[in-house]
Amino acid sequence: MPVLAVIPARLGSTRLPKKPLQLLAGEPLVVRVAEHVQAMAVADWVVVATDAAEVAQVVLRAGFRALLTSRRHESGTDRVAEVASRAEFQNCDVVLNIQGDEPFLPREAVTGALDRLGLGDEVGTAAVPLQAAAAADPGKVKVVTELSGRALYFSRAPIPSVRNGGSAPGLVHWQHLGLYAFTREALFRWAALPPAPLEVVERLEQLRALQHGMRIGVARLDCPAPPGVDTPDDLREAEAYWHLTHEGRGAR
Repeated sequence: MPVLAVIPARLGSTRLPKKPLQLLAGEPLVVRVAEHVQAMAVADWVVVATDAAEVAQVVLRAGFRALLTSRRHESGTDRVAEVASRAEFQNCDVVLNIQGDEPFLPREAVTGALDRLGLGDEVGTAAVPLQAAAAADPGKVKVVTELSGRALYFSRAPIPSVRNGGSAPGLVHWQHLGLYAFTREALFRWAALPPAPLEVVERLEQLRALQHGMRIGVARLDCPAPPGVDTPDDLREAEAYWHLTHEGRGAR
C-alpha cells in the first residue's frame, strides 16, 4: 500500500520559540526529523506540512518536500489531513503523522504502528516503558491498553495510579510516542470529528478519537524513550544524544 509520511511543523511553539528552526547538530530540527523519516525507508513520500513560509524554505533548501497549510488548524492531525486530501496523494492508502519534534523516533515504532493497521485498528501508534519516577511528569503522555494492545486511555497523569500510594510490583507505565499511522478513511474521520470533552481537559487530541469510539492500536516496544524536543533543556539533551549516537558516522 502506498504510504504518505507527513511531518507537521507549526512555528508558534510557546515552550521553545520557533522550534522547527532551532538547530540540532547544525541543521534545523525539522530537517533532522525529515532526514530521519527518509532514512527509515517506510514511506513512499515524505512531506513537511507547515503554516510558515520560513519553515518551508529551510526544508526545501535541504532537498525535502514542504507544503504550506492553513494557519487555522488546531492540531497536527488536521494539518496532516489537509496534505493527504491533495489530488497528488489520493492513492495513498496509509498516512503517517510523525511529529516534528521527534528526531530519534525508533523505526520499530513506525513499523509497529503500521502493523496495528493490519490487525484491524483504524489508527496505530507506539509506546515504550516509562520509569516510575517519571510517570508524574505531565510532559510525558501515558497510555493504558487492553490486553490486545488497543488503547483504553491516554493521560498526562500517572496512569495506572496505585491506590493509597501503595506498591505494585511489576507495574509498567507506558509512554506514548509522537506518531500515528492512519488508514485513509480513519484520518479524514478523525479530522472531521468535533473536539471532545476529554481532549479539552487533557489537551490531548487522541482523546477525541477515543471518545468518539475509534480504535487505536498501540505497539509496545522494549526500549527506552528517545529524546523528544519540547523545551530548551530537551534541545540540549538531544544535541548530546545526537553526538553520542552519530559519532564516527560522518554526520554533519
